[in-house]
Amino acid sequence: MSPKINIRQSKDISDIKGISRLQQANLAKHISADEAREQGFVTCDHTVEMLDRMSRPHPHIIAVDEDRVVGYALTMMESLRDEVPEIVPMFAQIDVEMERREWHDRSYLVMGQVCVAKSHRGQGVFYQLYDEMKTQMAGHFDLIITEISAHNTRSLRAHEKQGFKVMKEYVAPDGHPWVIVSWDWS
Repeated sequence: MSPKINIRQSKDISDIKGISRLQQANLAKHISADEAREQGFVTCDHTVEMLDRMSRPHPHIIAVDEDRVVGYALTMMESLRDEVPEIVPMFAQIDVEMERREWHDRSYLVMGQVCVAKSHRGQGVFYQLYDEMKTQMAGHFDLIITEISAHNTRSLRAHEKQGFKVMKEYVAPDGHPWVIVSWDWS
């Protein structure tokens, strides 16, 4: 990994715009099917305004190389659950799983999306983003929950290696298969 990379919380709108640029470059709709299969992809296309709202009160975790955002792990509070239509089904599934597991006293943060720039993959940035997220959030939450496309095998493997466990697999109303995973550090 480059010694110039700094893993930290997002601080300002410049960081948010850097996240947006990286997100745009890695959306499934902007890359080839081969690249998506081999390198992974992101699915939600957040506006800069939504990314900014999502970062409150807990800032996103970013990897910065010099002045460029080269990785991010987004934070998302449950209170925004209805603000992004693509993830409404995920929250419904999380509600069922939290109830089924009788986790009424457990608090969680949704990791809204994770991405590492092509130029910085294979250098441990993914794991450093999550380690920093755990450091920043452990005093506030018991676990992180996120959803991964069942077609994104690279992401599924990386999350498993980080310590995430499958909570639930389901098919969204649009027919897309998803895997909800959680990382419990309590």
